[in-house]
Amino acid sequence: MIDLSHLHGKTIAVLGLGKSGLASVKALINAGAIVWAWDDNPDGRGLLEPLGLAPINLAQCDWSEPDMLVISPGIPSTFPTPHPAAEKARRAGTPIICDVELLCTALPDVPSLAITGTNGKSTTTALTAHILDRAGIKTQAGGNLGYPALGFDPATVDDCLVLELSSYQLELLRDASFDASALLNITPDHLDRHGGMDGYIGAKRLIFARNKGPKWAIISVDDDICARMAEELAREGGRRVIEVSVHKPAPHGIYVDNGWLIDDLSGAQTRIMDLVTVSHMPGIHNWQNIAFAYALCRARGVDATRIIDGIMTFPGLAHRQERLGDVNGVTFVNDSKATNAEATAKALSAYRDIYWILGGKPKEGGIAGLDVFYPQIKKAYLIGAAADAFADSLGDDLPWQKCETLDLATKAAFADAKSAGLDNPVILLSPACASFDQFKSFEARGDAFRDLYTQLAKAAQEPA
Repeated sequence: MIDLSHLHGKTIAVLGLGKSGLASVKALINAGAIVWAWDDNPDGRGLLEPLGLAPINLAQCDWSEPDMLVISPGIPSTFPTPHPAAEKARRAGTPIICDVELLCTALPDVPSLAITGTNGKSTTTALTAHILDRAGIKTQAGGNLGYPALGFDPATVDDCLVLELSSYQLELLRDASFDASALLNITPDHLDRHGGMDGYIGAKRLIFARNKGPKWAIISVDDDICARMAEELAREGGRRVIEVSVHKPAPHGIYVDNGWLIDDLSGAQTRIMDLVTVSHMPGIHNWQNIAFAYALCRARGVDATRIIDGIMTFPGLAHRQERLGDVNGVTFVNDSKATNAEATAKALSAYRDIYWILGGKPKEGGIAGLDVFYPQIKKAYLIGAAADAFADSLGDDLPWQKCETLDLATKAAFADAKSAGLDNPVILLSPACASFDQFKSFEARGDAFRDLYTQLAKAAQEPA
């Protein structure tokens, strides 16, 4: 548990008692802080009793007493409407932060790498941590992915923290700084939470806010927004700006040329590895993840040979283009994490002869822009609340079938793929939607798809 003893005797309010909020409460209790905790959900408040705490309604309390508010990033503190407790804390002049701020200020001397972006940040975070572990560096990864920040173990200057940060978390940082910060990409997402696109871009840019001195600012130049930001960072000076591209040379940066990862940090244009051989991470989007992980590990001082070993032994992440296996020559890929069209585009670009399962709770923009991939899609299977709207979007451009549920869609796709006589057809769950119409999370949706695959695989092995 992270040592927060510098907060001993202070009154700290904690709003939201999910994974990160509960870890914050436990660390603060351990530090001897006076903890005021609340969750709008009674089940969340029920978690306090075993800790010896009674819930305090932070929307009704006296805000002259708390020294700070630690808010779960999923709870709005500004747009579209701030939570009443956040509004009262702001009016009282009480700092509003998240658990990542407490982690970084408690361990200021421990090397830290921070990663954000609309898409790809979870894979990049996990890959970076895996490479560092393989290189013999004690590494802990978390934040928006995996462990909550205050669930980490104590760390030393020889270790490394790898933090995936959402735009929500970045807006709640005040003093936290990182040895290397990476911004993978920016496309529209969470616009209601940031008051529009400008607010969202501003939130992502905060990852570089205290990234000064010898620290690295690693940024893509493959989308216009990030490319402009890279120019701004270079003009500001005071940090080492490392440009990353999978489409063009990036002088003194990291880039991909004809499938080869190129290290030009010293101007030598060194060929590192042929990314086509990294068969477990297909697609240009994964090349970008690899390039960023390489840059981050170089920032931590890991040599190229060890980085290559880490890339080649990386097992991948569940629900992110997770190859489940083959049944009767049909490959099943679980990409349940793809909750918007931009993420789904990454998967569609990586395969051919696709039987595509999509739908759920739709996001703004739906599946606009994915028509460029229709030639490699054999048929679409529509599920959930988005089925009618997606059917209208597809029209006559692509064969489609309304299936309502994931179970029906998977069985229909398998029957069609098996009978098509193709060499390597792929059943791809890449919904381009949130899961909350039929599942509690994208993980639950992906687990259900994995169970369906397992059932079909088992049935295929049974005697006819």
